Amino acid sequence: MPSDPRAAANDLERAASAFDAVRPRLFGIAYRMLGSAAEAEDVVQDAWLRWQACDRDAVRDPPAFLATTTTRLAINAAQSARVRRETYVGPWLPEPVDTSADPALGAERGEALEVAVLLLLETLSPTERAAYVLREAFAYPYGDIADILQVQEANARQLVSRARRHVEGGRRVTVGADEQRRLLDAFLAAARAGDLAGLERVLAADVVSVTDGGGVAGAARIRVEGRPRVTRFVAAFATRFWAGTALTPVHANGQPAVLVTRADGALALLAVDASDAGIAVLRWTMSPAKLAGIARATARPPAG
Repeated sequence: MPSDPRAAANDLERAASAFDAVRPRLFGIAYRMLGSAAEAEDVVQDAWLRWQACDRDAVRDPPAFLATTTTRLAINAAQSARVRRETYVGPWLPEPVDTSADPALGAERGEALEVAVLLLLETLSPTERAAYVLREAFAYPYGDIADILQVQEANARQLVSRARRHVEGGRRVTVGADEQRRLLDAFLAAARAGDLAGLERVLAADVVSVTDGGGVAGAARIRVEGRPRVTRFVAAFATRFWAGTALTPVHANGQPAVLVTRADGALALLAVDASDAGIAVLRWTMSPAKLAGIARATARPPAG
């Protein structure tokens, strides 16, 4: 590294420029593997510190080096996160991210951003998860995936194939974004009015309601399953939950959603999975820590 202060400053500026050029990709890799924007930011920051400290003159391909560093850090973080989530209060959902400006979050494709897919990835090993993300979202060649994961190329192909089968086997067939938005809007109208018949019209027979409150008071700590139970559950809290709220349509994890706010801040993010039979899954994110990022993104004025 340069010993002259001016040369050192120039070298650090070049390092920062190289890092910033691939930062969206690094965040996209880490977020898909961890399901947490906060944890992904920590991983990216750690990668930056390692990039600062390494012998950058010896690095032939900075983007490849940084992707490798980030992926390996994310694998370690995923192993620790799995232990922490075993003691999580109530159901765990991924932290929602705003995808209105960047639908793919630095990726070649917007794969592995839907909450349903992130939840399926959570059931894979961190290495399988990394292989899937690198291939399906970022279109990395198998040889590069093998180098990043320190396995043979044949093993990399097996990891991707196994993960792909798992994800495809667990995904529901969903309707398009316009129909999801229509069903979400219809649900909100019925829910706010406590309209039991209206709720029953938009909910699938096997609908599931999942709330991630992270221990916050008033958040359901168990899954509610089946149209009759979900209908009664939603109608029961209509008066107290919706009073004084404002609804802001958002694009979260590549899908339509709505941010529910009161004067004192964000209350919930609601998103749905829907099929031709109606809404199959209601996902309520109520953990204040998980709402902070998307609430800030929603409050920002549009670019330009």
